[in-house]
Amino acid sequence: MILIKNGKIMTMAGTTYDPGSLLIKDGKIAKIGTTIEIRDQHEISEVIDATGCWVMPGLIESHCHIGITEEKKGFEGDDCNEMKDPVTPYIRGLDAINPMDSAFHNAISAGITSMMVGPGSSNIVGGQFVFIKANGRSVDDMVVLQPAAMKVGLGENPKSTYSELGIKPSTRMTIAALLRKELFNAKLYQKNKEKAEESGEEFEEDFKMECWLPVLRKEIPIKAHVHRADDIMTAIRIAKEYDLNMTLDHCTEGHLIAKEIQASGFPAIVGPTLSSRNKIEIQYMDFKTAGILHNNGVKVAICTDHPVSRIQYLPVCAGLAAKEGLGIEEGLKAITINAAEICNVADRIGSLEVGKDADIAIFNGNPMDIFTVALFTIINGEIIYRSDNHSIK
Repeated sequence: MILIKNGKIMTMAGTTYDPGSLLIKDGKIAKIGTTIEIRDQHEISEVIDATGCWVMPGLIESHCHIGITEEKKGFEGDDCNEMKDPVTPYIRGLDAINPMDSAFHNAISAGITSMMVGPGSSNIVGGQFVFIKANGRSVDDMVVLQPAAMKVGLGENPKSTYSELGIKPSTRMTIAALLRKELFNAKLYQKNKEKAEESGEEFEEDFKMECWLPVLRKEIPIKAHVHRADDIMTAIRIAKEYDLNMTLDHCTEGHLIAKEIQASGFPAIVGPTLSSRNKIEIQYMDFKTAGILHNNGVKVAICTDHPVSRIQYLPVCAGLAAKEGLGIEEGLKAITINAAEICNVADRIGSLEVGKDADIAIFNGNPMDIFTVALFTIINGEIIYRSDNHSIK
């Protein structure tokens, strides 16, 4: 067991203990309170004196390509986009993640304990995202939720990728039409399979269609790459037509249509805002977007879209969004509990509550402050990272 004591424990579940204590047992959070009495001190393997520190849920990156687009590897380490076929729903990000990517250490040393990872946005349908923990040598042991979402891409990326190849899509109309066609066929496949199962008839499963069933059953969302306001509205229109759950990823011009997004009921994953405006569709990119969306009733998470922005700057991005109108509390929620809820993993992570995974980050101050450093990163109850300048008692 590990005991953390004397820290400012921000549970992100509505309660803050200052000072407070937290007990970890068997990889889970066993107790939280102002003080915790331990009958048998021999059961405690380590005591962390967190005096003057912030004790928080491990931070969550809600949209990135870590381990798929590897750092320092170039073409050999880039498996983010299959740019030969615009519709590839059967691809799994799980199969391309290299846990040896050095960016995982950068994430852990910044207090990031988990992330949503998957294919890029060159395709209209890019494939399945997976939600993983940040630590491990085998990606299979890191999985929290698989599949976690189905990636779809609207706007410039699929348009430019395939127009350069001389094949469709080359317009936004065709992108939307091909997405509708794929969803229509998936719905038809679902209907025929269910009909066969009810009647007891033999049914030949289709590998390329089976991956859509969790989406159609609303077990996982479509994860829509959308920057421009019109692309956001197209994604909303199509999701409503086919009765799907969806997250609006990037949502760069979301502040221009905040009321419409709120009316849709879909959450937004905003970012990467710590990058250049290198495309027309992100010309209005601004850190104010997250705050405007939140103030209009939209649930918001912040992402880096690593490696577009480097993953270790996730808390800095949240801090800049907080500065530009999101506020400190919502900034912290955007990289903890809101991110967990949007990614459908809040039953395990995102807040410090008894019974949840002991994914914990200890900082020497507010993690959104540029001068703050992570002193400890704990994943599944194990201390994975500790700063050299903090003593263990």
